[in-house]
Amino acid sequence: MSRLPQLVLIATTFLSAWLLMQAVHELGHVLAGILTGGEIRAVVLHPLEISRTDLGTNPSPLIVCWAGPLFGTFAPTGVWLLASWKQAACAFWLKFQAGFCLIANGAYLAVGANEGIGDAGDLQRYGSPAWLLFLFGAATIPIGLWMWNGLGRTFGLGLQAEAISWRPALISSSVLTATILLELIFSQSR
Repeated sequence: MSRLPQLVLIATTFLSAWLLMQAVHELGHVLAGILTGGEIRAVVLHPLEISRTDLGTNPSPLIVCWAGPLFGTFAPTGVWLLASWKQAACAFWLKFQAGFCLIANGAYLAVGANEGIGDAGDLQRYGSPAWLLFLFGAATIPIGLWMWNGLGRTFGLGLQAEAISWRPALISSSVLTATILLELIFSQSR
């Protein structure tokens, strides 16, 4: 049995998780900015850069700042729950993505609270206490890890591993390729 489809599936799933997490996180900032009457100046979304959203006017900076990690965790989890309920074949892949988003957003705020960097630093400047950022991480990271628990077999890992065909590997590769292309196109339009 060839391990190549398994390696492609794992690598493309992980890379797309990073890129999609950034995109959904920034979408949360953008939506909140628009809904609160803010002016979106720039959204940096490029495969080789750390994402960010810059606002000109921002009447509700605390809401806009919290919207990134909140939307960045709830939206992917909701998509996975819907796919799981519909018993979609891609539910395992979406579960991995949602778990990644929970872990990444939680770690970003919890670790960032110590260093005062990124959204965590901004949240503290806008009035959120550090303990709240740690609490967010303490809630989301274990949930993300719990979501990952048992997924190894669907990625061809462990004693009860499923054989990985090229189909999921190619679908995951296609999602990664489309995400990279969209981010490159988006970054050129800035």
